[in-house]
Amino acid sequence: MSTVSKAYGDAHPLQRTPWARYRHSLWLLTTRDLKVRYSTSALGYVWSVLDPLVMAGIYWFVFTQVFQRVAGTDPYIVFLLTALLPWMWFNGAVSDSTRAFLKDAKLVRSTMIPRTIWVNRIVLSKGIEFVLALPVLAIFAVVFGATIGWQIVFFPLAVLLQAILTAGVALIVAPLVVFFRDLERAVKLILRFLFYASPIIYGVSNLPEELHVWAAFNPLSGIFGLYRSAFFPGELDWFNVAIAAVMSLALLAIGLLVFRSSVRQVLKEI
Repeated sequence: MSTVSKAYGDAHPLQRTPWARYRHSLWLLTTRDLKVRYSTSALGYVWSVLDPLVMAGIYWFVFTQVFQRVAGTDPYIVFLLTALLPWMWFNGAVSDSTRAFLKDAKLVRSTMIPRTIWVNRIVLSKGIEFVLALPVLAIFAVVFGATIGWQIVFFPLAVLLQAILTAGVALIVAPLVVFFRDLERAVKLILRFLFYASPIIYGVSNLPEELHVWAAFNPLSGIFGLYRSAFFPGELDWFNVAIAAVMSLALLAIGLLVFRSSVRQVLKEI
């Protein structure tokens, strides 16, 4: 019996609430994805942290050893990782969501599980990879002497807001790519632009004063500020966080609306 079949094939399926069945199916598909991803790789878990580590190493070398850095806060490698790791979650989930339906078209058509699961499993699996990479951040924080403040209590809030934002964007992108295949490449270009438009290699505090308000309308600014506040309290801006919360909830609502209005047509197209 396949993983998808098991999702609704337990001994007492009627005893579960719809929400419980949804969570059960989502978890089964997410763990299946993770197992497949790691079972076909010799390094497995290492790959989930190697990419952000290489990127952080490159930016650290360029801005601390080659050029005189004018952005960020010391220790700069920790400053980078506190935004790069959540960026890899957002970037990976949105990018993979462009293939959410096309990759498993037969299963999507033939199973009766809610179709949002095919998108949310990507968001969840990338989120789990993000959580698994956090010990690496902790190691670098200890090695480079970064001080952890009480603001670390905001870390779960940052995770929650990012999960809402990522799910909302993915729910918009996944069905639209089915109708407009060129959107897959467009999303990658937009993500590349968004990387430099987000406070990753720099902080919002490093921007000119007149750009602070504009930066707030990138919801990642407030979310990354929450993550960074655990080590760099000056990066926390509650105005940015409030804007990020409003925009994340709005994008989730739009995503659900787009998804529900297009899912029937999606099933016909794939």
